[in-house]
Amino acid sequence: MSHYDAFKDLPIKVEGHEFLRHELAVSSGFDRVTTEIVLHGAGQSGVGEDVTYDTLDHDVLQKDTPLDLTFEGTFDEFSRHLETLPIWIAPPVREPSINYRTWGFESAALDLALRQNGTDFASALGIEPQPVRFILSIRLGDPPDIARVQNWLDVAPWLEFKLDAENSWPRELIEELAATGLVRQVDLKGFYVGTEVDNPPTERLYRDVVECFSDAWIEDPAFTEETRPILESVLERLTWDAPIHSVADIEGLEFPPRGMNIKPSRFGSLRELLAAIEYCAERDIEMYSGGQFELSVGRAHLHAIASVFFPNTPNDAAPVHYHGNDPVANAPASPLPVPPPGERAGFSWPL
Repeated sequence: MSHYDAFKDLPIKVEGHEFLRHELAVSSGFDRVTTEIVLHGAGQSGVGEDVTYDTLDHDVLQKDTPLDLTFEGTFDEFSRHLETLPIWIAPPVREPSINYRTWGFESAALDLALRQNGTDFASALGIEPQPVRFILSIRLGDPPDIARVQNWLDVAPWLEFKLDAENSWPRELIEELAATGLVRQVDLKGFYVGTEVDNPPTERLYRDVVECFSDAWIEDPAFTEETRPILESVLERLTWDAPIHSVADIEGLEFPPRGMNIKPSRFGSLRELLAAIEYCAERDIEMYSGGQFELSVGRAHLHAIASVFFPNTPNDAAPVHYHGNDPVANAPASPLPVPPPGERAGFSWPL
């Protein structure tokens, strides 16, 4: 049996829906907007989160999209029915947003189906969930400064980090960050073009990152004539995120990967997500969770997935308490404890 077999035949009934808006000025320096998608049916509600990055796309969905989501059948039938619905009244600002929104509806339907059938994600799979280790993903500001890392360590000295490396980082700062011994991933963002986080590859930055962060995952590097010799010396530490939307994308990588950032929203559907997880597990590819600055239930979905498939890896899935510009005392600590069976329902972990 595949993992998807545990969910595809779950009966589901959708009788109505609503959209809830969430907004927050996040630590990466922009105003984040997401849409919470709520599906109602048979006295239950299921929730998902559309993590599309462009505010305009959320404005259109929440105000102008005519949708009739009424449905009765199986979860798999609803998933395929979703492909025929006008969830975009206008083309998205960015093409990857198609999968992001699809996952918002798909995860809401999964949550509803599980609740209507009196079960939860882990129980449906027959896997006992485990406490979830998480790390914090942050940027260091302009000009870059270790202060953002140190401020968090002052209130949570156990915290581990994923850092978005930038060409403005001097070697001295990179050495200082590495000396903390708490950096588990360095994201080079080599696949972003035309965004606020573009980071064109440079030989100097790549060499400094590889040499100083000698035991961290190096995520999404760009292979150029200058960077290729540096990267080929550490192929076992390269991991991938932005270009991965399916098993076919993993198979299409130039080198067999040793690590993979599993972001559910990038895959769009539960079928594609679970197929990728099975593919990586069969090949001993280490997986970890990746976040998209979810502001509501999307983070709880990340925790539910990580708890059964990769609870002990450096999951970039810090709870929403960590999204702001300033550290929060008494935020949930890593690892996140497993909720007792009576508090687990649907596709979410309560925090």
